[in-house]
Amino acid sequence: MLLVVAVLVFALLRLAPGDPAAIMAGDAASAEQIERIRAGLGLDKPIIVQFGIWLGKVLSGDLGESFYFRIKVTTLIGQRLEPTFALAALTILIAVLVSLPLGVLAAWRQGGWLDRALMGFSVLGFSIPVFVLAYLLIWLFSLELGWLPVQGYVRVADGFGPFMHHLLLPAATLSVIYIALIARVTRASVLEALGEDYIRTARAKGVWEKLILSRHALKNAMLPVLTVIALEFAFLIGGLVVTEQVFNLNGLGMLFVEAVGHRDYTLTQALVMLVAFVFIFVNFLVDLAYAWIDPRIRFR
Repeated sequence: MLLVVAVLVFALLRLAPGDPAAIMAGDAASAEQIERIRAGLGLDKPIIVQFGIWLGKVLSGDLGESFYFRIKVTTLIGQRLEPTFALAALTILIAVLVSLPLGVLAAWRQGGWLDRALMGFSVLGFSIPVFVLAYLLIWLFSLELGWLPVQGYVRVADGFGPFMHHLLLPAATLSVIYIALIARVTRASVLEALGEDYIRTARAKGVWEKLILSRHALKNAMLPVLTVIALEFAFLIGGLVVTEQVFNLNGLGMLFVEAVGHRDYTLTQALVMLVAFVFIFVNFLVDLAYAWIDPRIRFR
């Protein structure tokens, strides 16, 4: 899969309009100067030769040097990795802690006020753009109440308190969408589980309702919920562009925009490969988790 992604991203970048050598040279550069830059970057070679050289370096652990920033790609990604992963992890953590109980309770009280409120919140959460919600929360919690900073990021090494203080608002903003999604999936899965024979048997035996919901219904409904949680985390790694720009978080999302804008082939290829690897690795972990959650899968 990674090889397919590598071939596609390499070919598409070179088929797209724009010449990185011309961008680096500037508007006043002559054709000879642009050609010298192309030769220095190795872009004058046939595309098959370029791909072979790049793939050989990648397999040896060398992602190359950024055309625009003129430093190692691994260094650039290492500098921007922490804000993105921290924001994605905190967003998913908040979403899971809020959405799982909401989804279970909505399924338990199907048709009640909580169920209707959850469905309304889900529609609202899916509908409102992230940047609109971000500015509303900034106005309320930063400008009006003064509880949280407007923008910026503090590394974990500089103190866990300041780190959480700066990351809480963007994570809360993003988590609204994922709370709506995960809660709806949880509700649907738990409703399906509650209609099974083993639930009726447990109720006939007089098992406590909370145990039925947590131990029997939720556990057996976790496979689709776990899939959604894992895939949304992987999506967050490559899809935080708007949030990072609003809250001025210098993460992978903003680096992606800069790489594409400057036609930085080496950096763009490395970022796409990183996101693809995260997706593949997360899917692998989900497959292992399936067997851990459901013994029938493990035995089979």
